Amino acid sequence: MTIYALSSGPGVSGIAVVRISGQETAKAIELLTGKNVPKPRVATLRKINKINTSELIDEGIILWFPGPESYTGEDMAEIQVHGSKAVIDALHTSISKIKNCRLAEPGEFTKLAFLNGKINLLKAESVSDLISSETEIQRQQAIKIMNGKSADQFNFLREKLLKILSHVEAKIDFPDEDLPNDILGEIKKSSDDVLKNIEKILNDQRVGERIREGFKIAILGPTNAGKSSLINYLSKRDVAIVSEVAGTTRDVIETHLSIDGYPVIISDTAGIRDSKDEIEKKGIKLSLNRAEEADLKLVVVDTKSLDFTDVLKSLLDENAILVINKSDLLEGEINPEIKKLNHVLISIKENLNIDELISKIKNNLKNKFITTDDILITRERHRQHLEQCLEHLNNFKKKNEVEDFDKAAEDLRLATRHLGMIVGKVDVEEILGSIFNDFCVGK
Repeated sequence: MTIYALSSGPGVSGIAVVRISGQETAKAIELLTGKNVPKPRVATLRKINKINTSELIDEGIILWFPGPESYTGEDMAEIQVHGSKAVIDALHTSISKIKNCRLAEPGEFTKLAFLNGKINLLKAESVSDLISSETEIQRQQAIKIMNGKSADQFNFLREKLLKILSHVEAKIDFPDEDLPNDILGEIKKSSDDVLKNIEKILNDQRVGERIREGFKIAILGPTNAGKSSLINYLSKRDVAIVSEVAGTTRDVIETHLSIDGYPVIISDTAGIRDSKDEIEKKGIKLSLNRAEEADLKLVVVDTKSLDFTDVLKSLLDENAILVINKSDLLEGEINPEIKKLNHVLISIKENLNIDELISKIKNNLKNKFITTDDILITRERHRQHLEQCLEHLNNFKKKNEVEDFDKAAEDLRLATRHLGMIVGKVDVEEILGSIFNDFCVGK
């Protein structure tokens, strides 16, 4: 089956790029242009006509990539035309009339590249991350993964496990033969090395996932403390409705920002108070759930009501900043006990000390986003496989020490399998759908 799709994104543009990949690609180009395919990888200007008629669709550039030297590993072409909806629709309609040609599914071009051995699974994911990147730090992380360092590290650890497994299986197959002591010692040393390496990789404070998904900041506090005003100020637009009526915000309102190049997701939540209103109670429950998920909590309170409930006190941990709003209405000093907390005194209405709050947020971001070349995990999928691998390695270690080699070998096989699933070295059909469905059509 040959697939085609707009790869340059929807909307009016100066240029649109339509990709075609599969056995019928050459035929499609010949039918559209009335000429043979151009020289490989040479941009060639051609008139592009409706199939079976002489009606001109547009004049554009044809790029021909014969397989296997193409992105997908199949015969592939890119057609560059003017980016109007009418031109793209006419081109799509013409290609659809060719036998065995259909519109591509999301991520199908990159899925073909993976299935045809052009890229590994980590690189496929990094392509998606690069397309989705909104900040410089996200782009840098995606490029690092694309360059293959993560895949090289996981493959290196997997190869070490396979070597250990070969020694263990030799002991199983030839029980009467004594393996050299240095081999038995090497099994223990190598498995311990891999185990420590994986523990180190997992001990990354989830920085890779934070960069990819965004640093989560939850704005919490009682009603009418200024939470919605704060998210509007930080977003520089009216994200949430601001009202004197208590309990206006019932659901969680999110906005995506870039603060000093760091990707941030800020959530405005329902005011926390005792309520008999069922809808408001659900909103408060969502607020507390969002507090648990947040990387940083901004607990906003009013200077006129600084008596904290037990719920508010529980939110003020090491990952929280106490934001005391409406400082312009403050009479006298705040309680010395409150001064001991990580706090900032602001007035959103009078624009007082908000720079100090933003500075505190930036410092928190910088501390959480300490990046090194050792950051290899960017998705929860990677973490789950590594945790499973670690569990099987610990089981292997226990069984190997009591020379239960048969069961130890099975744990080693499972550990190797989980490492392989990260880069796509084993049958990973069950996870392909969830990965490539996140792509846009045409990639």
